[in-house]
Amino acid sequence: MKENTAIDNASFLNYAEKYGTPLYIYDGDYILNRYQGLYDYIKWPKLKILYAMKANYNVGILNLLKKNNAYLDTVSPGEVHLALKLGFNRGDILFTSNNITDDEMHEVKQTGVLFNIGSLSRLKKLGAAYPGSEVCIRFNPDVYAGENKHVQTAGAVTKFGVLLSQVNEVLKIVKKYNLKVVGLHEHTGSGIGQTEKVFQSMINILAIAKRKDFPDLRFVDFGGGFKVNYRPEAHKIDYANFGKKITSIFAKFCKDYGKELEMYFEPGKYIVAESGYLMIEVNTIKNNRGRLIAGTNSGFNHLIRPLLYESYHHIENISNPKGKRYIYDVCGNICETGDCFAQQRELPEIREGDKLIIKNAGAYCYSMGSIYNLRAMPSEILVVNGKELLVTKKPTNQELADSIIASANKRVGRK
Repeated sequence: MKENTAIDNASFLNYAEKYGTPLYIYDGDYILNRYQGLYDYIKWPKLKILYAMKANYNVGILNLLKKNNAYLDTVSPGEVHLALKLGFNRGDILFTSNNITDDEMHEVKQTGVLFNIGSLSRLKKLGAAYPGSEVCIRFNPDVYAGENKHVQTAGAVTKFGVLLSQVNEVLKIVKKYNLKVVGLHEHTGSGIGQTEKVFQSMINILAIAKRKDFPDLRFVDFGGGFKVNYRPEAHKIDYANFGKKITSIFAKFCKDYGKELEMYFEPGKYIVAESGYLMIEVNTIKNNRGRLIAGTNSGFNHLIRPLLYESYHHIENISNPKGKRYIYDVCGNICETGDCFAQQRELPEIREGDKLIIKNAGAYCYSMGSIYNLRAMPSEILVVNGKELLVTKKPTNQELADSIIASANKRVGRK
């Protein structure tokens, strides 16, 4: 698989001149390479890779994936509607519900998209409202992993999934409402570096399927969480051997089960994280008693992961890449002390006006953004085959203010 080096510094600087900064840039060729590469790693004839669109719902990226016959994992009614409006087939979408309301249940049910349900309470409500429905059940595999406690989605303290010990209660609900369980699901966490935990979680969920209490079973979904290397020196996982082990586990299960089922995975970060860059501009240099602070025209409202998860994002000074190296705090323009992209980071000399790129900004960056401090979200461009497409245009400050007023007037019925 190719490294993410398709966009050079000259191109970045050209995009800055053309579209301004801050600016999100996505390498579409890299996205397709990552998506299609999973089919090369995991050699299962009935494999489906569902892109977890919560990672990045950029319309350009979604359209690119749709053209290449991708499937989707969605987690909200809004995501379901966006996918359908873009032309994804309802049969290619899975809706993983998490503490949804009754109204949301009815709303999504009307679309015909398959539910993935992770609580006994919601399973009862779906069964009572729509007896005879097809459904996928999300179990907690009792194995947790991930790069941060906030993204570990299994184990004793998680809010996600039905406990493995509650399978008999699931069967009672299924029988009462004549539900057809067509899929079983599990997900251990995000940024999983311990492959053995992935294998164990697979074994645990397959133990449920082996009981053969679900005669309508079509697929088993093993979630996402494939590791992304945010640090340049990070150890890379051998996904070729990883895929062989996954296939071996599932092949043995299907042989014992007596039926070749579909295998699902639902990566998000793995597909888009390394494709993305946030380009920002330095507007202030301070020396606070020997501590150098580079102030920029972006902030944690545009990229919150360092503040929220203490995540590392590699930063490069593309305006002065060979300059003498100094230690900097790279900070944003939001009125919060924690608004820093990096602290005590060694970088080539940063001058006012220099352009910096924050790497691995394709997942859970723009999608987690906000207009906090009433600062607009950046423009977004998608680069495919060397040609860029402006997908989202940053509003001016006046346009942002007008949209706030228009939204308020709409809510109270003013014209």
